[in-house]
Parts: sequence; structure tokens; C-alpha cells
Amino acid sequence: MLRERYLTEPVEEDLHEKMVFVGGARQVGKTTFAVDLLGKRFRSPAYFNWDNRTDRREIMASRWPGDADLIILDEIHKLRGWKGMLKGEYDKLKDIYRFLVTGSARLDVVRRGGDSLQGRYHYYRLHPFSLAEVLGRPGAAKPFEEIPIGPSGSVPELDDLMEFGGFPEPLFRQNERFLRRWHNEKIERMFRDDILSIEQIRDLGRMKILGDLLPERVGSLFSTNAVREDLDAGFKAVSNWLSVLESFYYLFRIRPFVHRWIRSIKKEPKLYLWDWSEVPEQAARFENLVAGHLLKFCHLLYDRDGIKAELSFLRDVDKKELDFLVTIDRKPWFAVEAKLADENVPPAIPYFQEKLKIPFVYQVTRKSGVHRFARGVRIVSAGRFLAGLV
Repeated sequence: MLRERYLTEPVEEDLHEKMVFVGGARQVGKTTFAVDLLGKRFRSPAYFNWDNRTDRREIMASRWPGDADLIILDEIHKLRGWKGMLKGEYDKLKDIYRFLVTGSARLDVVRRGGDSLQGRYHYYRLHPFSLAEVLGRPGAAKPFEEIPIGPSGSVPELDDLMEFGGFPEPLFRQNERFLRRWHNEKIERMFRDDILSIEQIRDLGRMKILGDLLPERVGSLFSTNAVREDLDAGFKAVSNWLSVLESFYYLFRIRPFVHRWIRSIKKEPKLYLWDWSEVPEQAARFENLVAGHLLKFCHLLYDRDGIKAELSFLRDVDKKELDFLVTIDRKPWFAVEAKLADENVPPAIPYFQEKLKIPFVYQVTRKSGVHRFARGVRIVSAGRFLAGLV
């Protein structure tokens, strides 16, 4: 069943002003979004995939259908000099065609250099399905207002997201055997088809081993040095591999919030996966699920509205820690502690709340039927809290 995506309306609107780039992880649904959802809102869309031999010829020759009103270019970032080519086509044909560019890499940073596209496009990041999107209840949270809490009752859709992740195929098939095979094939194709097409990786074998290690390290402070020792590889090489995996939407890192009122740690980030269903340990998977929902919320505020929302975490030199902090222009808006079952408020939460004057603090638990206040903290079931995001 085809489901409307949360970016459909804003992307359609922006296409009438500039080009639109949509980046996202492999198999997150970019092609379905572009062709089956967005394309149907135009009279005559034309789709070209760089991985298709015939389409490559048409792209290189700039042969666009005369009756088309939307040109969709998929994976064109694999073409060397793609930005210069696209700039020329857009400047020449922007009064005739709308241009939508999609790809499984960060199109705003990949292959820097060449002709600049600055000012010619809007960039969006397409995330996996979240609870609010599955429920068809896009959140209405506004900056510095409280997150709307969803209705009470069990939310079986959250169980599905927890087990199968938010990527469309495994989520809606809900088959464990399919999920395992899908994981293997997605990761192998990411390395073979995506990364090697635009990156020069000298030691792909050890980079793959790094990818295998990451699900076990989700939610913890991530030390590149420690991983380097495990892999018997250079610091620079491991740092580069991590950056490549991040640019291909396999992982994301959030960094500690630094403020003069707390003695913050300043270096080590925490690491999470775009596909939390790869994380084996349940508490870490739940934390990753919450992190993914919060990142999606922050990215939408920035990509759609230009609001500088950022996701970070809190930890000081005395090891007091709070899982997530959402800020706007570096001003704290709300904090979230993710707990699989525990409803007791840890001392670190009121400590940071007081020090940073955080307007709203939530302790989000996997347990259903929870909603109460304790020590200035709203303790709430994940099914009710996440439904208020996006």
C-alpha cells in the first residue's frame, strides 16, 4: 500500500521556486517518494536513474522529454562533475522544467568543488517512517512550546517500529526472515554500489568490519581511538571511514552540548544508526529509535522552515548524563531521557534542568500506560510522546 510521506507537500511547494535535492539512506523510499508520490502531482514527470545504462546516455546528452514538467534525476551524484552539469541545465531550462534530484548520499557535501549550486536548490533529508508518520498524525509542535502528548492506550505500531525499524519494506512486510536478508543485502549494496562509486577506499575489508562493530556501540560514548585499536588501523583511516558511512546515511553522531554553566565533555560523540533494527540489545535499540525520531524532527525544522534545531546530549566530567537535548539557535528547548522500563527520575535530569534552564524535560519509557509528573519531569510512554513529533 502506497503511503503519503511527510515531505511531499513542502517539496512540491519548493519545486516551484528552485531545484530540490532529497538525500537519504539506501532503500528509505526516495524513488517511491519521487516517482509515485510527488511525480503524480505533476502533469508529465520524467524519471532518469544514473545506474540505468539507457538513462545515463540520455542524461549525458541532456535529452529531456519536450512535454515533461518535472525532471527526476536519481543517483546522479555518481557522475563526476555532476554539479557543474546540473548548474548549466538548470540555468538554461529552469523556466521549462522543475528539477528534483535524489540520492543515497549527502548531496549537499558529496564531491565538493566544481561549479557551485549555491542558491539554486533546497535540500531535504528523507528519514525512515516514524510513529507519527505511520499513525498519520503529523505533530504540531512549535519551537519552545511543549510537545503534544498523544492519546492514551497501547500503540502496536510502536512495537512494529521497534522490531522491524522504519524502512518501508521490512516495516510493512513484518517478516523476520525478510528483515535479516534485507539487512545483509542493503549493507552489501551500500558498500559495493554506493560507496565505491564515488569514494576511494583502500581497505574496504576493514571498513566493512567497522560497520559490523557499530551496532554493538550504539548509545555509548564513541572513541575512534578504541575502534582503531580493535581494527589495527590508523586513526585517520577510521575517521575517514566513519565520515563516509555518515555521509551515506548509515550512521549519525550527536555531540555533547557545551555550556559555560556545566563542565561538559567536549570531544567524544554518541553514535546511532539510521536503521535501529540492526541494534541487537533492546535498551540500546530503544534509545536509537528515540534518537532517530528526534533527529527527524530537528532535520524537518531546519530543511522545511530554516529553524536551526540541533540534537545533542548532556554529559559532564562527573559523568552526569542526559540522553538528548534539542536546542534552537543553541538555546535549550527540551530534553529527553530514554528508558526501556525504569520510571525513576535519575538525579542528573533535575541537575541539568536547573543548570541550563531547560523549559521541558521528558523521561520516555517503553512501557505503555505511563503519564505522570515527578520532580518537574514528565514521565510518559514512548507511544504518546513520539506521536507528537513528526
